[in-house]
Amino acid sequence: MRELARGGGFRIRPPSGYDRSRARRLCSRGVVSGFAERLVWGKPNLPTKRSTLLASVCLVPLFFAGTAEARRGVAAAGHSSATQSARSGGVIESIQVTGNDRIETSTVLSYMVVQPGDPFNQDELDRSLKTLYATGLFRDVTLHRAGDVLQVRLAENPIVNRIVFEGNHAAKDEDLRKVISLRPRAVFSTQITAADRQKILEVYAGKARYAATVTPQIIRLAHNRVDVVFLINEAQQTLIHKISFVGNKAFSEARLAQVISSKETAWYRFFASSDEYNPERIRYDSELLRRFYLRNGFVDFQVRNQTGELSPDRKSFYVTFTVDEGPRYRLGKVNIRSSLKHVSAASMRKYIELFANQWYDGSAVQHNATDMQEILQGQGYPFAMVRPEIARNPERHVVDLLFDVSEGPRAYVERIDINGNTITQDAVIRRQLPMSEGDPYTPTERKYAKAILQDLGFFSTVSVDQTTGSAPDRTNVAINVVEKPTGEFSLGGGYSTDVGILGNIGLKQHNLLGSGVDAGISGTMAYYQRQADISVSDPYFLNRNLVAGVDLFVIENNYQTYQNYSEGRYGITLRMGYAYTNRLSQSWSYTLTDRHVDNAYSDASWYILDQTGWSLLSQLSTTLTYDTRDNRMQPHSGYVVRLGGDFAGLGGNERYVRGKVDLGYYIPMDDLTGNHDWTLALTAGAGEIANWGGGRSDIIDNFYLGGNTLRGFLDGGAGPRSMGIPAYTWNGQSYAMHSQEDFIGGRFLYTASATLNFPMPFGADMGIRGRYFVDMGGLDGLRVSRRYTSYPQDMPRYTPVYGDTLTPRVSTGVGFAWKSPFGLINIDLGIPVLKQKHDRTQLFRFGFGQQF
Repeated sequence: MRELARGGGFRIRPPSGYDRSRARRLCSRGVVSGFAERLVWGKPNLPTKRSTLLASVCLVPLFFAGTAEARRGVAAAGHSSATQSARSGGVIESIQVTGNDRIETSTVLSYMVVQPGDPFNQDELDRSLKTLYATGLFRDVTLHRAGDVLQVRLAENPIVNRIVFEGNHAAKDEDLRKVISLRPRAVFSTQITAADRQKILEVYAGKARYAATVTPQIIRLAHNRVDVVFLINEAQQTLIHKISFVGNKAFSEARLAQVISSKETAWYRFFASSDEYNPERIRYDSELLRRFYLRNGFVDFQVRNQTGELSPDRKSFYVTFTVDEGPRYRLGKVNIRSSLKHVSAASMRKYIELFANQWYDGSAVQHNATDMQEILQGQGYPFAMVRPEIARNPERHVVDLLFDVSEGPRAYVERIDINGNTITQDAVIRRQLPMSEGDPYTPTERKYAKAILQDLGFFSTVSVDQTTGSAPDRTNVAINVVEKPTGEFSLGGGYSTDVGILGNIGLKQHNLLGSGVDAGISGTMAYYQRQADISVSDPYFLNRNLVAGVDLFVIENNYQTYQNYSEGRYGITLRMGYAYTNRLSQSWSYTLTDRHVDNAYSDASWYILDQTGWSLLSQLSTTLTYDTRDNRMQPHSGYVVRLGGDFAGLGGNERYVRGKVDLGYYIPMDDLTGNHDWTLALTAGAGEIANWGGGRSDIIDNFYLGGNTLRGFLDGGAGPRSMGIPAYTWNGQSYAMHSQEDFIGGRFLYTASATLNFPMPFGADMGIRGRYFVDMGGLDGLRVSRRYTSYPQDMPRYTPVYGDTLTPRVSTGVGFAWKSPFGLINIDLGIPVLKQKHDRTQLFRFGFGQQF
């Protein structure tokens, strides 16, 4: 029983195991001696009269039996009932621990607050009880006093034997094991199990499966062990049924829906994940909306709220963005203030790309400031900083802009540490960095360092951190990387109108032994083509900014469908390239090729028949490239210029010079469409081949027009073409018919193209892009006008030629490209607008599994 000093009296609680019927019998017989002493906790001044003592022992417990039972239930929840028999008063002589099979007694005592020699204090005992429970090692703990001995009775939690997941398909076992806390051979805890259940539900919430359920099952085993089984019902993905916008006036819901990355579910999004509800993506969409409005002059724009409401059946979400657009601002005055020595505001004004009265574009302002800062740093001011400052005029809805040019804090690189590169050598990383020890350190260098290392493709994550060095103007730079697999095995196939049905296999290693060397072997087998290639490239040959490589190749082309012959090439190419600047580069190559033209039909044109046989090509080539594009794979802005030349005649049978120029200019359409995915691409090219020293060149060295170079026309189908001739007799001798009409190419080529790339309204999030194009080109320049013959005096070998004219061929059409899970799919529908009489057209062009 316990003594409570409340209201100046005592509340007596029956001891554990109190038997009411037995107490009544004892009271009826007046037997109280000894028993009453066990009910006394401490030394209260109890009445000594027999009647009063009987009342104390018998009546009070009966009156308060109900209260005692209720209090016992509450105390059990707080573990205090386990200490009710450990009375206060006296000193603990010893502590006896029982029930601990796996856990040492010394370990149990170390968790307790009280120790031998401490007084019996109820508060300290309660704290000891709580600390033992808090360890998670025990499912039941009882503290009992036996004289001056404190007895600790334990029931250990079982040990986890194994953890099993059942019903999971969308999440792998290893992924679920990473998030839970339970482990085999660890102590089982119902609290930890409940927390792990919630963690598994969070994993499925991240996979848009909000209706998933997880039920833990505990299977008891011998030797106090358990198996923990998580029964998982994954349910269907919870998709976005509807996306709504509230407060938008300047832009429609359809336009804003194109801005955000989340999409409403639709039948054609079976490969996309953008229609899955994800709270992180919704928050990212709010940022996309803010950037979009800021680019369009809405300086005060705010997303007031973004909500995702789960439907009652837990199968779909309703997403709502509440926005406050505010007024639209135009750009007012644009000024420059310079405190940088030897740099005047007037000298910087020519770099301003903005003009007054245009709609304010926050992104363009920041890009202009960054460009000016990089220009100054390139001119010898490494610590130059350009900060844009804006002043809003809410009444006139105008933003005045000031570019502040100043010198930032000076800092130099003291040390560069590289961490996490378990495969890639330190030297491979250091040679890529735009800085080294002792160089000026700027935020621009830090940004470029991260971008360059990410572009290597060797690392899954890259971070560039900085700490203060040995002095305020010294900075230590830490490059932290996480390696990723750089080997690649590819096995695929597809179809192309150029080569037919194809299959390919390849094995590549982009970071051979951590050296940065790229090596690979590949092969392609197609209906019209067979090809094998072994290549090795070192991007820093001789530890210099010099790319060197070698290729061994075998190529066999079957042109008999359209050109009545086949071609084989076997050879080696040595390559070398270097960069003058970030934009200007040059490459050189030497190729030695064993070539043969054969399998020509007997009725092919004399032009083809005369060129069958073997030849050896020894060719030196170079290409000079100036490239300002923002993205080389999918450019959005900038331009590229390529000048190329081939010189054949360093040995071998062929002697010719061939030149080629290619131009590309990419115009972003953001201002007109408000969408970054709209781009206008203008491209053009020209080339010419000429023989030297009385040498020769073969039909396979000519230029060809059509296919990829002129959509809407068959590959090689636009340009010079030999005419078929009937059987005839010359000087009394009969000659067989040469009925085949062959594409024979030309020696001067020009092309031009305008392509408008745009996002498809029903599949932009799936990587589907559409295009509208207009192509133009011309080809001519055969060595002998209107005919080919090795012997002009030999008229029986006369072969008429038509289509040998620079008159432009023009086509127009539409197409789309889809980066599908099965490979790149390209489809073009081209319609010839201007063509020559004997040109061969091709309305539909398709490629699957490869680029064309």
